[in-house]
Amino acid sequence: MCADTPGNRVPRFDPLPEDQWDDVLKAVAATTGPLNVFTTLGRHPELFRAWIGFGSMLLMKGTLSGRDRELAILRTAHHRSCDYEWEHHRGLALDAGLTEAEIAAIGRDLGGHDWGDDDHMVLTAADELHASGTLSDATWTELATRFGEHELIELVMLIGHYHMVAFTLNALRVQNEEGH
Repeated sequence: MCADTPGNRVPRFDPLPEDQWDDVLKAVAATTGPLNVFTTLGRHPELFRAWIGFGSMLLMKGTLSGRDRELAILRTAHHRSCDYEWEHHRGLALDAGLTEAEIAAIGRDLGGHDWGDDDHMVLTAADELHASGTLSDATWTELATRFGEHELIELVMLIGHYHMVAFTLNALRVQNEEGH
């Protein structure tokens, strides 16, 4: 999925060694395991602390359903060719009720799968934000028939956030952990 070949994917920074973790990184790793996204970004402790709160809110305390959240994240990972994001969210998508066939279809043309209306509008939002940085009036109107104010704001911020995360993961060449 990534533009770089596996041989060209040497990390730009090694993950921070455990003996250098601060209390925030220790707490995150105790919950998630020592994921390379966290142990790499933990090299900038102040930025990591600010980011982890925002990312955690979107991932674990948001107003969107797990299905909607993971559809948007996986479609963004597809657009940004981010293997790390894709692999980590694939499992979360399965937990949120997506099927293997649906997950595979997220990485293809939307017309190649029989998406329900609710799924299609979330995927379309991810596509439009990727392509133009905004949503068309038609897509906004459709989304607003299903989502309230909080969900609409959150969906746009979620997609933008995972674009940023994908940029970071790709540019820093963060590697998947064993088993991912």
